[in-house]
Amino acid sequence: MLISQLKIQFLEDLEDEFPVTEIESFFYILTEEYLGLRRIDVAMNPEIEISESQLARFQKAILRLKDHEPVQYITGKSEFYGREFLVNKNVLIPRPETEELVDWIISDHKKANHKLRILDIGTGSGCIPVTLALELSGSKVTSIDISDEAIIQASRNAELNNSKVNFLKKDILAENSLDSEFDIIVSNPPYVRDLEKKEMQRNVLDFEPEAALYVRDENALIFYEKISSLAGTALKDKGVLYFEINQFLAEETKNLVENFGFEAELKKDIFGNYRMLKAVKI
Repeated sequence: MLISQLKIQFLEDLEDEFPVTEIESFFYILTEEYLGLRRIDVAMNPEIEISESQLARFQKAILRLKDHEPVQYITGKSEFYGREFLVNKNVLIPRPETEELVDWIISDHKKANHKLRILDIGTGSGCIPVTLALELSGSKVTSIDISDEAIIQASRNAELNNSKVNFLKKDILAENSLDSEFDIIVSNPPYVRDLEKKEMQRNVLDFEPEAALYVRDENALIFYEKISSLAGTALKDKGVLYFEINQFLAEETKNLVENFGFEAELKKDIFGNYRMLKAVKI
């Protein structure tokens, strides 16, 4: 089969599930992953022959995509802040809004005149702590998560990106205190309420880890309350707490954090939604 024929088949097989532009995006992600071909290579060489074994890989991927499995889990990788991160069903796929949060932290602290102590709460893939360790040179970064599988995956990503992060298994909701004297604490905790699940797409609902995403409607800010409480003593004076937040609970989150002795501000993402919060210990 020619690669041009494969593309036609790929589009036809998935046309009932996704918009054409999204299907094409999947196709080029997989041609680069499976064949080592960039989009321009495919366009310039439509007569490239696809072997039976290569075709079988694409057919398996099509079946997984029809089930709405994220393409990042199919390839086992995702990009974050210009770097490659390994992902699987045990960790969330890194999101653009999390990149924006990390960029905010880097912009605020890239000119720091001392080595920063940073704590990340909720390791996941490790995209936040690994990136901060690399971009804020000389920082001492610690990252905690309740999931053994997440810590394993994040450790692989730290090694892949030549980043030094100290990963620890902890249940933040069970902690009574944290090591003190951090300059920065950052967290992208679970914040999607059960009532918002109906708005979620199948690729998230069916495949990404529930424990990293969802909270009960009646206690939606449980992680923000706990972390803010602990950060009050764990941060240095003028230390900074950064959160990714639920856009529908932005003001509530800001008020909660300020009740723990912080001066907080909200920030919008590129889509105009309040998705980030910065709070300075006063």
